[in-house]
Amino acid sequence: MKLPDLPIRAVLDELGDALETHGTAVLVAPPGTGKTTLVPLYLAERTSGRIVVAEPRRIAARAAAARMASLLGERVGETVGYSVRGDRKVSPATRIEVVTSGLLVRRVQGDPELPGVSTVLLDECHERHLDADLLLALLLDVRAGLRDDLNLLATSATVAAGRLATLLGSAPVITAEARTYPVEVSYHPPARGERLEGSVARTVHKALSEVEGDLLVFLPGVGEITRVSGMLSGLHDVDVLPLHGRLPSARQDAALTPGPRRRVVLATSVAESSLTVPGVRAVVDSGMARVPRVDHRRGLPGLATVRVSAAVAEQRAGRAGREAPGAAYRCWAKHEQASLPAYPEPEIRTAELARFALELACWSTPDGSGLSWWDPPGEGAFAAGRALLRTLGATDETGEVTGRGRKMAALGLHPRLARALLDGAAKVGPRSAAEVVALLDSGGTLTDVEAELRRLRGASDDSSRRWKVDVRRLAGLVSGGKEAPDPALVVALAHPERLARRRASGSPVYLMAGGTAAELPSGSGLGDTEWLAVAEATRDAGRVHGIIRLAARADEPLAVAAAPNLVSTVDEVTWANGDVTARSVRKLGAIVLADRPLAKPDVSAVRLALKEGLRQEGLGLLRWSQDGERLRERLAFLHRVLGDPWPAMDDTSLLSRMDDWLEPEWSKARRRADLAKIDATSALRRLLPWPAATRFDELAPDRLEVPSGSRVRVDYSADEPVLAVKLQETFGWLETPRIGDGRVPVVLHLLSPAGRPAAVTADLESFWRNGYSAVRADLRGRYPKHPWPEDPSGATPTKRLKPRGT
Repeated sequence: MKLPDLPIRAVLDELGDALETHGTAVLVAPPGTGKTTLVPLYLAERTSGRIVVAEPRRIAARAAAARMASLLGERVGETVGYSVRGDRKVSPATRIEVVTSGLLVRRVQGDPELPGVSTVLLDECHERHLDADLLLALLLDVRAGLRDDLNLLATSATVAAGRLATLLGSAPVITAEARTYPVEVSYHPPARGERLEGSVARTVHKALSEVEGDLLVFLPGVGEITRVSGMLSGLHDVDVLPLHGRLPSARQDAALTPGPRRRVVLATSVAESSLTVPGVRAVVDSGMARVPRVDHRRGLPGLATVRVSAAVAEQRAGRAGREAPGAAYRCWAKHEQASLPAYPEPEIRTAELARFALELACWSTPDGSGLSWWDPPGEGAFAAGRALLRTLGATDETGEVTGRGRKMAALGLHPRLARALLDGAAKVGPRSAAEVVALLDSGGTLTDVEAELRRLRGASDDSSRRWKVDVRRLAGLVSGGKEAPDPALVVALAHPERLARRRASGSPVYLMAGGTAAELPSGSGLGDTEWLAVAEATRDAGRVHGIIRLAARADEPLAVAAAPNLVSTVDEVTWANGDVTARSVRKLGAIVLADRPLAKPDVSAVRLALKEGLRQEGLGLLRWSQDGERLRERLAFLHRVLGDPWPAMDDTSLLSRMDDWLEPEWSKARRRADLAKIDATSALRRLLPWPAATRFDELAPDRLEVPSGSRVRVDYSADEPVLAVKLQETFGWLETPRIGDGRVPVVLHLLSPAGRPAAVTADLESFWRNGYSAVRADLRGRYPKHPWPEDPSGATPTKRLKPRGT
């Protein structure tokens, strides 16, 4: 067979020799070189055995098979065939089979030796799809342990292939140069307040007026394609065609086939490298793409809209220079180009990983150890995925796959949906279960599941046609009993933690079993129902509650039947409303089904509840006398000044040592009133450290004797100890008293005869010398009956008035 004259032909013999010699190779070839179609045909002629080509997308798999079959002058399904989810065209004569990466993962799981296969070609490895990374790891394991004769060829459209070559055992890297034409790149940022779709549509008009030939427009998703298509509906003599993976194959083929008129092809990222759109002379790039992330609304893998990487932007622009000089119109400012990430983030680091974890469990390596990874899976998502598998019964507590888990994996669905289909088919019938699962997989437009199902059954648009095809396929995968539709039960089987009960009669707010509150929007059509099985919910920034987007009416018996592992009866002993509350509670997750008072609650649980009460409301719940407060202050002073062994007296520290000072009274207490009977003074004395406590009154004296003979109480309530004493009682006192083992001077509050502060000092000698004269001048006229000597340092201290006549 004579192959077309494409750039890849120049390296085919080198590539074949490398595979024969090493068994592995990396082919670096930009889009348009013919790597996807010519390499398999060449290898089929050169080697025996079947060639399996793994593509990341169904649309690319079908297109590649069709292109190769046309080069042979045959129909698809003869020498060249394909297998994708829900569609297969192969025959006994098939030598080249194009499959999706996910389907080949399942095939390898079923028979790791891949009998009859001589070469596996992993196409578009640079796109770093999750299934492709998993498939690479499994095939490397197969080649190392079972099939050392299996040839592995990885292709990449970018030159960053070093790590890939290392994974393949220091495989040779063969590079094919593309015949490309110059592409003029220009930047057209959106106007202030302009939405992405409007910016793209405006730029398309500009490109049509400046460039001949067809336009390829990159948009992030189907919604944007639909809206931009509507904005371009007034174009004359131009066909506007969508191109994305959810289109029927006939409409996909139309976008990939030249027509009699000029064309504007609105495409998702499927057209970046996997597909060739002929006739393109200009590219309009929105600069955005959809990438896998966790879809918290559906609790399933989803897509997020992000900026493209510099490498992707370069690939998109290159599509304009495949057949002639072209132009690329970028819908962002030129200065933003430098801030783009260099390469796209690998899906294995960002995607939801429950299905990935199930495949690893089926491979008998639940934690992925022992496999060679381009990048390891994200730790948080991987742990969450493994936890979900245990919840669904797909794995046991050790992470090993169960028989049920293998059945779930064989369905090719997310584990949540696989569980709903398997268990739902047994309870409501295969078709009834399949209808709901197909809806959960694609998402709905109405809030009421039953209303959405009625709409899909009666509609004939593309989405409803796809849904009906999926229903037939899914129903054929399982067996079950008589059809008895119960949409809420199937939803609950997929999302048991989203079973929800209304918080109060007439309220639109529901509490889900997982503990999240969500509000049912007005006009939902679900009416005044107490229970819901929630399929989709969102949580917007700034909102108190989530919003229910898709749900079905349910009731308590259904909830208990669907989620028996969430049902528990527990004794709840808590501190609530200012006292200990003890109840026996039957719950479904966070939802209370029933409760009754608990007559004899567990003593240890009561102790914890009382401790929580003290934590919430403070140690003031105990009985504190003035002596107790002063004891606490004196101990706190010594801890602050001397540290250990003197104990800390703040609430947190005391609560952490309740066993040391509140026993046995704490264990005997049952309610708030019992706490108020505990004498805090006696309890605190248990914390006095022995033998250091023998010096307690010396180090932190309760009272100090002043020169007049009075014993005055020291105030420890502030940061510094304070002694408030009448000034006349301190005459002749030259040294400021010090406590805390002589480390801390007492602050003297020297009082007037009326008991008001006249001066504050921590240095008596300095006060007598420098401050006393001013105080004397100010006060002796007001208090003439009291002594005010000129030299207080030598005067006699007194508590009395001056003798009469002096």
